[in-house]
Amino acid sequence: MKANFRKPLVALGFAALLFTACGGDDSSSAPETEAPASSEAPATEAPSSEAPSTDAPAGDIAALDSNGDGVVQFALAIPGPANDGAYYQALVDGVKAFTSSNGLPDPIIVDKIEADKAATAMDDLAQQNVDIIAVGASEIAGPLAELTEKYSDIFWYCNCGAGFADLPGLAQTLDDSSQISYSAGYATGLLLKAAGNNKATFLGCCDLNFEKEAYLAYELGLKAVIPDVEFSYVKTGAYDYDFDNTAGATEAYNAAKAAGVGAVYAYLAGALEPIVQLANADGIITMSAGSSTACERTDLTYNIAVKFDAGDYILEAMDRIVAGTFKEGEKLTYQVGDNAGPGGSPGAVICDPTPEQQTAMEEISAKLAAGEFAAELGAIKGQAYGG
Repeated sequence: MKANFRKPLVALGFAALLFTACGGDDSSSAPETEAPASSEAPATEAPSSEAPSTDAPAGDIAALDSNGDGVVQFALAIPGPANDGAYYQALVDGVKAFTSSNGLPDPIIVDKIEADKAATAMDDLAQQNVDIIAVGASEIAGPLAELTEKYSDIFWYCNCGAGFADLPGLAQTLDDSSQISYSAGYATGLLLKAAGNNKATFLGCCDLNFEKEAYLAYELGLKAVIPDVEFSYVKTGAYDYDFDNTAGATEAYNAAKAAGVGAVYAYLAGALEPIVQLANADGIITMSAGSSTACERTDLTYNIAVKFDAGDYILEAMDRIVAGTFKEGEKLTYQVGDNAGPGGSPGAVICDPTPEQQTAMEEISAKLAAGEFAAELGAIKGQAYGG
């Protein structure tokens, strides 16, 4: 018999696993839970040299055993590679941190799921005695309306982003991509200005609506620092949702390099790290796409960490569940300035800032948190999702 996840979970005294996706135009009517404001300056602290805590909140983990087999089994379904070094790996690492810290078996992970095969892949996953299934992105979420009813004993979560249909058996979290991307553009502008360069390129997949929100806000942030910036968006995918096309991304990168760009934002998954390696070799400014721990990497050099880290979001979401402030059927939204787990606020941080750059990032993050750019970013959302 399924544990009653639809009641306020604080009454059950346990935590569940949740993820988030890049946000968009939030038109959902589902009840929305705001993430708590961070007690620290939003998205501005220099990266910590200490590994982020993976301590899970206290609770009755055994209550997650919805099928009563004595084992709490997590599962993850994602469209990209689990080891992409970007958004999906952050999500996977967060799940593993949670299961490891609680003495649970490793999660069952099915990655590289294609949209037209998602129903079969997730149906197969649901039959493996799992208790919680987290779906990694909206591109494979179409079957969830049927699956959440067919397998109602399973706790389902999707980091589908804003605008996804409300389902009573589905928990969702999201963040504000335009805020995050604006801060990333602003950080890039500061580094470009210091380097005496005014050219930047955004490498994406295929001009999907959430990409458009991200690159338009990124460009706006760039222009706040360098009004005459030369900015370009380049598609690299061979088909919709192809964020793993290393050949296409490399071709686009080489063209940008030849044009003299000083910064490249590879808004990619499996193709991210190959582009970062090229940028490192060429001395071009680059940044992460999701991971909050990018500044701590020693194998690659990231100049900026653009934080929308699903691994961070998991632990904060669990705290909210234990507190009874977030439950199934609701959406938890993370804004710049909110406490979003070990990595702190979503948004960009410069990995090795000068004091002046650090101050500038603190100021722009505070303005974003205060909603000073709400009108401009709202217009971008309208442009991206309005058809």
